[in-house]
Amino acid sequence: MYITITPQKLGTNYSQSSANFVGYLEKENEGLEQRDIEHFFNQYGDEISAEEVVKEIDGNTAKLKKKEPKFYSITVSPSKYELRKLQNNSQDLKNYTRELMKDYVASFNREINGRPITIDDIKYFAKIEHQRTYKGTDFQIKENQPFATKILQLKTDIRNVQEGRAEGNIKKMKREITKLERQAPHQQNGKRIVQGMQKDGNQSHIHIIVSRKDASNSISLSPGSKHKASEVEMHGKNVKRGFDRDNFFEKAEKTFDKTFGYKRNFAETYKARKDFVKNPKLYFAALIKLPANEKALAFKMMTKTGLPIVPSIPVTQAQITLRVFKRLRRGAEVAIKSSSIGI
Repeated sequence: MYITITPQKLGTNYSQSSANFVGYLEKENEGLEQRDIEHFFNQYGDEISAEEVVKEIDGNTAKLKKKEPKFYSITVSPSKYELRKLQNNSQDLKNYTRELMKDYVASFNREINGRPITIDDIKYFAKIEHQRTYKGTDFQIKENQPFATKILQLKTDIRNVQEGRAEGNIKKMKREITKLERQAPHQQNGKRIVQGMQKDGNQSHIHIIVSRKDASNSISLSPGSKHKASEVEMHGKNVKRGFDRDNFFEKAEKTFDKTFGYKRNFAETYKARKDFVKNPKLYFAALIKLPANEKALAFKMMTKTGLPIVPSIPVTQAQITLRVFKRLRRGAEVAIKSSSIGI
């Protein structure tokens, strides 16, 4: 399970309207029959129109400055192992979203009129999507890039020969292209994975738009707060502040496991990914101590999903090559930073 929370930006400025983002989320509905369309929903309603989402989110920004986020995007991406536990992808993920957002509000160290924040105090809309495409940031694209660069150069060379700007053996160059296409490390259905290619398999995931302001449009609720839990004096009163991101991500996993009877492997946990970045010795020590069957599943999951892994189980730190370790750590840091908002 990967969860990211990001403030929506256009370049260096925060989006002043949710229209572009909502339009982006509507793209998957293009060309579908009415019965197959995925509508926006919230805690209590289904089949909410894109127009209503924009109206509600854009109209809930009282006293927010241009340099402040108007809304946040939460993306929830279950793994293929988690998705296998679902009976009906769309309905099950809707039900999970509604429980997840209770975990979200519970992670705020805030009060409204002396009481804790509840689910009715936030304004959000969500949408289920079932497709994903490979992006330039995916490790498959990055690791295929050297081959893509050589193929592009060969295709350029062929055009130059065909148009009389250079001399060369076109048949030989075409054979080299075919060879490089096969040698690229990441393939899908016998083809080299390229940017924009649709990913195979079950790719269902959740997009959530949540307003920065509470439902009454009077109180700012920022999951981007750098404070986990503290109090500050404002206008002569002590005011609670903060959002506990670690608590939210860990609760999200527990809620999924409880809702669908899922037995989470060590390698899938947010805590494990965080330990890999913060305390790698602790991470590998815990990995080694797993029962044989759980350890085997952990390594299988790591290989398939890009979770932190090394070529063999390390017994000592010396067995972890510096090159592999640095590469894995960079990847894990990206995941942790994106989950932690970083603003």
